Amino acid sequence: MTAAEQRSAASANGAAPNGPAANGSSAHGVSANGSSAHGTSANGASPPGRGTAGERSGDGGRRPRRRWLKAVVVFLLITIPAGYLVISALQSRDSGEEKQENASANGLTTGWPSKVQRRIYDVWIPSYSADVAFYETNSWKTSALYVQFVTSVQGLDRFLVGLGTDRAELKGGRITIDADDARKVGWKLGGDEDWAGMVLKQKEPQPELEITVDLDNRRHPKVYVVSTVTP
Repeated sequence: MTAAEQRSAASANGAAPNGPAANGSSAHGVSANGSSAHGTSANGASPPGRGTAGERSGDGGRRPRRRWLKAVVVFLLITIPAGYLVISALQSRDSGEEKQENASANGLTTGWPSKVQRRIYDVWIPSYSADVAFYETNSWKTSALYVQFVTSVQGLDRFLVGLGTDRAELKGGRITIDADDARKVGWKLGGDEDWAGMVLKQKEPQPELEITVDLDNRRHPKVYVVSTVTP
């Protein structure tokens, strides 16, 4: 068939080669009622089941829940720090009471008093001393430092000279630390003649020192000191 015959046949059927079909639909899929292939109807409505953007977001249903969560967060931010403060205060009080009870129960603490304590109570310990231990008590009336150490004869002399006194002031057989003070730290003083003691009274606010020396080992005397400060 020639090209002219083909055009004649197409004209007879009523369809144009490149034009719209006889039923009114176009190549782009627009139906006779005006709807397109993209799913939008002629009246501009969307297909059922999709809804609007606002309906799909669901914001209206979530806002009350967000207000409730915000209120809970604010409540926790206020109450939790307050709870921590209360717990911390209780722990601090319990810790202080526990330390006081432990100090009373254990008595002497092995080791040297701090430099501040030694300066306040006017108790210095000779170098190379052994069996050093201490215990401190405090009250609104008086404060006291209990100290013990083992030293050499030369160390004892240096200790006494540092206090402005000497070994001649030690009275043989004299226990200058009373039984109540000795009991607080578990000291057992006296019982034989190998003891000597003295009381060093100083002008206030300097402390008063009760010194008792165990001379059972002549080469290494053991010194006991109770220094009392009255505020």
